[in-house]
Amino acid sequence: MRNKRKIRLGASIHGVGSSHTAWQHPNIQSDASVSLDFYTRQAQKAEEGKFDFVFVADGLYINDKSIPHFLNRFEPVTILSALGAVTSRIGLVGTLSTSYSEPFTVARQFASIDHISGGRAGWNVVTSPLEGTALNFGGKPHPAHSERYRIAEEYLEVAKGLWDSWEDGAFIRDKESGTFFDPSKLHRLNHEGEYFSVQGPLNIARSRQGQPVIFQAGSSDSGRNLAAKTADAVFTGPDSIEEAKAFYKDVKQRAAAAGRLPEEILILPGIGPIVGETPEDAERKYQEIAELVTPDKALEYLGRYFEHHDFSQYPLDEPFPDLGDFGSNSFRSTTDRIKKQAKEQELTLRQVALREATPRTSFIGTAEQVADVVQQWFEEEAADGFIVGAGVPGGLEDFVDLVVPILRERGLFREEYEADTLRGNLGIPVPANRYAKQA
Repeated sequence: MRNKRKIRLGASIHGVGSSHTAWQHPNIQSDASVSLDFYTRQAQKAEEGKFDFVFVADGLYINDKSIPHFLNRFEPVTILSALGAVTSRIGLVGTLSTSYSEPFTVARQFASIDHISGGRAGWNVVTSPLEGTALNFGGKPHPAHSERYRIAEEYLEVAKGLWDSWEDGAFIRDKESGTFFDPSKLHRLNHEGEYFSVQGPLNIARSRQGQPVIFQAGSSDSGRNLAAKTADAVFTGPDSIEEAKAFYKDVKQRAAAAGRLPEEILILPGIGPIVGETPEDAERKYQEIAELVTPDKALEYLGRYFEHHDFSQYPLDEPFPDLGDFGSNSFRSTTDRIKKQAKEQELTLRQVALREATPRTSFIGTAEQVADVVQQWFEEEAADGFIVGAGVPGGLEDFVDLVVPILRERGLFREEYEADTLRGNLGIPVPANRYAKQA
C-alpha cells in the first residue's frame, strides 16, 4: 500500500509575501495582493503542475504595523470565485473565521463556490487569534482560546448539517408536471445549540463533491482536537522534520480516538522552497530576501503573534523578555514555541525577531536537493503533502518547473489529475447525506 500513496500539493497565493519587506525586492510585483492577473497566473501555474488546490489565507484585523500583504488584499471567497472561472481542475481553498461570521451565510458561500467550480471548493476553518478583531465586529469581548474552538466545533456541525438540506436528486425540474423539487428530499436542520440557533434549510443544493473539503489550521491542543474530529486536511507549520513527525503522529492518533481512520485526515505543512541552479544560487536567493529585513521591521513582525506587542521597548541584544502567559490567547502554538525556544537556546530578542521574520527553510538547494527533502518528509510520515508558498520571487514557478518533474520521475506525484473534484483528487470520499443514509 505504501507505494500507492502520493504526495498532495497545494499552492499558497500570498500576494506580496509574508514579511514586511519582501515587496521591496525588484522582482516582486508590488501590487500583487490586489492583482487579479497575479492570482490568475499563480493559480494557472499551479494547475499546470497538477497541484491539488490553491490556498488563500485571510485575517480580519490590521493596524499600522501589519505586514503589507495584510494591509491591502483580496477577501478569499471573492477571489476564489474569480479563480474558479479561469481554472478547471484545481481546488479552491480559502480561510474564513468561525468566530466572526454566521454558519448559514458561510455554508451558502462555500456551497456556491462549489457549484461555480464544479465541486472544487475547500474551507480553511480558523477561529481568529487577534483580540483586535472584536473591534471590527460590534466590540464584544474576543472569545478566549478554548471557547473559540468550542464555537468552531458547533459552527462546523451546523454548516455540515445545512449542506445536507437537500438530498441528491431533489430538484426534479419537470416542466410538464410543474414539479420543481421533491418535498420528501428537503430537510430542515432545526439546530438549537450553545452558540447557534439555525432552522434551515440551506437555499442551495449539495454539489458534485457532496460538501466542500474542510481544512483546519490550528496547531494548539484545542486546534488538534478540532481537526481530528472534523477536518479533512490540516495546514501546519513545523520548524523541523522531528516536530513534523510528532505533529503527524499526534493528529492521526487523535483522529483514530475520534473514531476515524488515520488516512482520512491529511497533514499538509506549509513550506517556502527556494530552488537554485546550485546550492550557492539558492542561498543567494534567500539572502536577497533576508537582507531586506531591518531589526525594527523584524520586531514588528514578531509583535503580531503577541497581539501586536511593542517589542521595541526591550534591549535588542539582551535575553528574550519573560512574557509569562502573554500571547496564549492569540497564536498560542506559535507563541508557546517562540518562548520555549528562546529560553532553551538562550536567544536574544534580536535573534528571535530575525529568526521569525526571515526563517531559513529546510527546503533550499538545487531541484534535486529540494525533492530529496520533500521525499524524506513524505516517506518518513512527517507529511502527506505540502502547501507550497513562494519563499522568494518565482518560487512557485521554480517548484512546478524544476521539482515536480523529479517527484514524478520518482513515482511520488501524479502525471495527470485523477478526478475533476477536489475530494476526488485528494482521495477523500464524498460524505453521505445524513438523511439519505437513514432512508
